[in-house]
Amino acid sequence: MPRPIDDYALIGDLHAAGLVCRDGSIDWLCLPRFDSQACFAALVGDGRHGYWQIAPEGAAARVRRRYLAETLVLQTEFSTASGSARLVDCMPPRGVNSSGDSDDRGEDPMVLRMVEGVRGQVRLRMTLSPGFEYGSAHPQILRRGNASCFVAGSEALWLFSPVHLRRRQGIGVAEFSVSEGDQVPFALVWRPAHAGPPAPPQVPTLAQRTARWWREWVAGLRYEGEWRDAVIRSLITLKALTYAPTGGVISAPTTSLPQQPAGSRNWDYRYCWLRDTAAALDALIHGGALADAGALLNWMIRAVSGSPERVQSLYGLGGERRLPELELGWLTGYEGARPVRIGNAAAEQFQLTVYGDVLRARLRARMAGMPAGADPWKPDAVLGFLESRWRDPDAGIWEVRGLPRQFVHSKAMVWTAADAAVKMIEHFGDPGPVDRWRRLREAARAEVLERGYDPRRRTFVQRYAAADLDASLLQLPLLGFLRATDERVTGTVEAVTAELSEDGLLRRHVTDILGGVDGIPSEEGAYLPCSFWLAECLGRMGRVGQARELFCRVLDLRNDVGLLAEEYDLLRGRLAGNFPLTGCHAALIAAAVTLSSADQPLLPGHAA
Repeated sequence: MPRPIDDYALIGDLHAAGLVCRDGSIDWLCLPRFDSQACFAALVGDGRHGYWQIAPEGAAARVRRRYLAETLVLQTEFSTASGSARLVDCMPPRGVNSSGDSDDRGEDPMVLRMVEGVRGQVRLRMTLSPGFEYGSAHPQILRRGNASCFVAGSEALWLFSPVHLRRRQGIGVAEFSVSEGDQVPFALVWRPAHAGPPAPPQVPTLAQRTARWWREWVAGLRYEGEWRDAVIRSLITLKALTYAPTGGVISAPTTSLPQQPAGSRNWDYRYCWLRDTAAALDALIHGGALADAGALLNWMIRAVSGSPERVQSLYGLGGERRLPELELGWLTGYEGARPVRIGNAAAEQFQLTVYGDVLRARLRARMAGMPAGADPWKPDAVLGFLESRWRDPDAGIWEVRGLPRQFVHSKAMVWTAADAAVKMIEHFGDPGPVDRWRRLREAARAEVLERGYDPRRRTFVQRYAAADLDASLLQLPLLGFLRATDERVTGTVEAVTAELSEDGLLRRHVTDILGGVDGIPSEEGAYLPCSFWLAECLGRMGRVGQARELFCRVLDLRNDVGLLAEEYDLLRGRLAGNFPLTGCHAALIAAAVTLSSADQPLLPGHAA
């Protein structure tokens, strides 16, 4: 049976990532990149689709786990009647070589697993069952010197370990025991099938070097506010979801983890969204990771450069534009949630929000003293495009797959784009027709206030000519569109809290709204970034006690290793959706910064 999302922890090497379950099974792993075809896909299928488990044999075990402090090195301790053993899992960042030194060479992706005896004696079983190409290609096992090679099609996995491996129908199995002080290493190295064998990795040295690499990165951070442990864990998570060669950050390392049980809103999040890029940029600046923030800004500028009318809401890791969406019919889906999708057709949607994301990110970086990078668009070109198209309907922040609508949040993001452009002209001397930008800013603001606000209910609404509410409206004060203390904002906060809150957490919208817009069933849980937005709004309104209570409520939903998914299943009381989510951890950092500051200063570019 599938395990709850809460039971998984993240490992990664800044190119790819895997999810490790509490039972010692790696059930999701894509190599050599985040968006590559999975070689372990049991998470969205079953054991036939690929996994790698190391766990005590037979007897039930108590499990405790944690990350080594300020690292992405996972420790899982199994306690049985006969003793206890520790499983250490990590993926060395590329460029950390087998001798444990850093270099600039490209390295093979690898997963390291070390079993350590802690107390008594524990009998364990290792089962390695790769399923290449999302579980559709099952390997042949070949013995090559001191390694076993699992090969199918274009890919191969090389297993190095001192234990004796029994081979059966493409599955490798080994039984072994550890006593106190014992260490049994395993290294799994990915290579193209046509390549020769890799050098045997030195597992203990590489694991130590991996922990040291992460601690050195954390040592360069500058966050000293409240909730430091949660913020640092979120910053580590953002770094782990960053594709090092380009600086782009993915939304999540998974695909098709459903927003509701057995649902069909199952999307591939292994790509780079501009809105997540802008949020992650803010978070990295807050944490003092300016080099990473600069690399992320440069990725964004490269991705969107060119014609403004061709800007997409998301791109591939290197800025790729074509992300065709396919359904993998042989996978049964997480807990039966089908279809399993790869690629994302949202890349083809028209979204007005993206221009505000890009220009706001450039302004934020410059206000932090970072280089601005090249302007991705000619000023007259992007302004002319927005002047001619900003009143058009779009797919909105939630990327509805039906007819475009006049979403209020989208129009506010046009204001954000114009406001950022004006500020960069005024404060940094950028070229551009500032008076035209000011006129666009005022026109967008006036229309949102006139058509997006319901004075009878004292709240902004999701879209023009509709009474529906939407949690995205909480971003209006965070973007600086209005003061947080403006009565139209306070009324919106009250209305959104009253209509969209359940058990203290916020849904994105009334559950049947999107189903009526795009025809896909829309029942879902609480969308966790929204609750962080609400906590930040409350803090800026001066309702600090209420804000802190909500913030801590959401912090308590993190799993035992400090990770958050896209949503929280209110019925079953557990995390749901793609995991871990960049937008969620970025929102956590933003709320923590606001609430840990006594004066709660506004960010550059926000309303005074």
